[in-house]
Amino acid sequence: MIKRKIFGPVLLGLGTILLSSQVFAQSDVIEQRIKLMKANGAASKALKAAVAEKDYATIELKAKDIAGNMDKVDNLFPKGSMSDKSRALPAIWDKWDEFKKDEAAVKKAATELADAAAKKDATLVDAKFKSVGGACGSCHKAFRAEKK
Repeated sequence: MIKRKIFGPVLLGLGTILLSSQVFAQSDVIEQRIKLMKANGAASKALKAAVAEKDYATIELKAKDIAGNMDKVDNLFPKGSMSDKSRALPAIWDKWDEFKKDEAAVKKAATELADAAAKKDATLVDAKFKSVGGACGSCHKAFRAEKK
């Protein structure tokens, strides 16, 4: 009898702890995702200025930052990780293969931009910079909600 009186509350407590830890983990991954996307946004702004100034060192560095961030994206989008802070649409998980293709396109475009900057080829840099913007925009159009 005493075991039953203790077992119920203990089980309820453990369930609450497990559920709370999942909620906190999801919140943490969303915060990390937002931080990464803001870093990419800042890198994009820096890229725009660097392209205008033909600052190839900065272009190469910022393009590599964006490409490197794409390696982290998968872990920052666990299935269903949505909140009022996140602009991620459910389409991400419904169309995961398309999302992955967009992620790969951003990485490829950013890598090609970094390579063009290393060669100091202004015409190629301009073209690849536009490719990065197009790849990012394609993903955002399909998988990101409008700003609230």
